[in-house]
Amino acid sequence: MTEKNRLSSPFRTEVKDVLHWASPHSDNDVIGTDLVAWDGLKKYLDEVVKGGQNLSNDVVTTYSLVYTTTTAYSGGVLAPNGDIHMIPRNAVRGQKIDPAGTVSTYALTYTTTQAYYGGVLAPNGDIHMIPNSANRGQKINASGVVSTYALVYTVDLAYFGGVLSPSGEIHMIPFDAVRGQKISTAGVVSTYALTYTVANAYLGGVLAPNGDIHMIPNSANSGQKISAAGVVSTYSLVYTTSTAYQGGVLAPNGDIHMVPRSANRGQKISAAGVVSTYSLAYTTASAYAGGVLAPNGDIHFIPANATVGQKIGADGIASTYSLVYTAASAYGGGILTPNGEIHMMPQSANRGQKITTNNIEDFSKAICCHSFFNKF
Repeated sequence: MTEKNRLSSPFRTEVKDVLHWASPHSDNDVIGTDLVAWDGLKKYLDEVVKGGQNLSNDVVTTYSLVYTTTTAYSGGVLAPNGDIHMIPRNAVRGQKIDPAGTVSTYALTYTTTQAYYGGVLAPNGDIHMIPNSANRGQKINASGVVSTYALVYTVDLAYFGGVLSPSGEIHMIPFDAVRGQKISTAGVVSTYALTYTVANAYLGGVLAPNGDIHMIPNSANSGQKISAAGVVSTYSLVYTTSTAYQGGVLAPNGDIHMVPRSANRGQKISAAGVVSTYSLAYTTASAYAGGVLAPNGDIHFIPANATVGQKIGADGIASTYSLVYTAASAYGGGILTPNGEIHMMPQSANRGQKITTNNIEDFSKAICCHSFFNKF
């Protein structure tokens, strides 16, 4: 997975400076916590999207995995060294893909049924796994060492995914949990009150340009967000249904697109907080799980039970494309690498699958590791 030439314009320097990535180069190994400087980042994204016109159509290919089992992993995280770590749900081994594309496994400290769902990269380079039914937290440090720590609140199917806040805190997204739970930059775990709770409430979250964390509604009939100051509030949605959406993606224009799980309408939240819906090209039960922003501005939905790929173009139009491999509960979440490849994270798939975007310009490692994009 060698990197292609990327922007050498002032926009790369500007976005690095604005976001306080204190490093002699943009592909640093320290992830900043001042993550709300959207204006500088948006200029960078706009330049990449403008220069990122496809040299050819996206190419979908598959590759071998070392370890597979039913609902093995759910989501993944890009580490500062370029490794993609899959987050274990029912897997008893960790699995990663290095920058050269080599797949390998490693020992975990703690495993259980439906252990974790999604992960978040902390400012210090640790990858925190988000507890689903686990009663221990588990993390992988920048050196690849796996360790566990105590949680304050645990329940079956508690959280699905998490988001790094502008203050550097990791917020877990409540599914069946009736308390919010977060991890401070010092590693302290604490809980806080939520405004709205219901069974199967939210699946994944997205950091908005203003620093709000939006929870993505699964069976919730209200939106819920956490402000940069930590205030929890709710807002109205246009469309709700059982198992509606699973994960979301921030577009370069500041819109948050919800990824359709069983919804038959797309739904998005503008940078101004306006909720609206739009037509999809393909819908089915448990269709997609998570999504990824490509360097040309397309948002790719990650197929779970879908038999075709689906993307939202930079123009907001939904379209479909052929996949090489499909299966029930195939993938959950995806990761964009600095060379423009989108790797789908295997749930029950026995093959890895990736999309090579073939763009003239790609995102730097710092952008790929950014909290706006590197989470599920």
